[in-house]
Amino acid sequence: MIDSQPTVLSLTDAAAGKLRELTAGETNPNIGLRVYVYSGGCSGYRYGMMLEDAPTEADRILEANGVRVYVDDKSIGLLQGSQIDYVDTLMGAGFTVNNPNAVAACGCGSSFRTADDEGSPKACAH
Repeated sequence: MIDSQPTVLSLTDAAAGKLRELTAGETNPNIGLRVYVYSGGCSGYRYGMMLEDAPTEADRILEANGVRVYVDDKSIGLLQGSQIDYVDTLMGAGFTVNNPNAVAACGCGSSFRTADDEGSPKACAH
């Protein structure tokens, strides 16, 4: 069952367009974007994203801007209200997360922490 809950996670038009471009040749109707949070980085949490062939039993299946998104139950609370964007600048291109739950980020910008939970900080690897 697909949850249409834009309050959990949303995608900008740029992010949804890039994902459609990346999956244009896919024949699998279950292909979707997996978004997750894991412990690490100097601030405690890091984001992860990848294309996934199918959801797992532990996933919530979301529909965001016409794109299927898979989020595990542990990451839902940390991503609540977040927006994923795709930016293409002179400094590089990629997906970014605007997370209202993040109260601080590390200097290198690769990890974050929340007011309620800081995760387990680890050294940043570049």
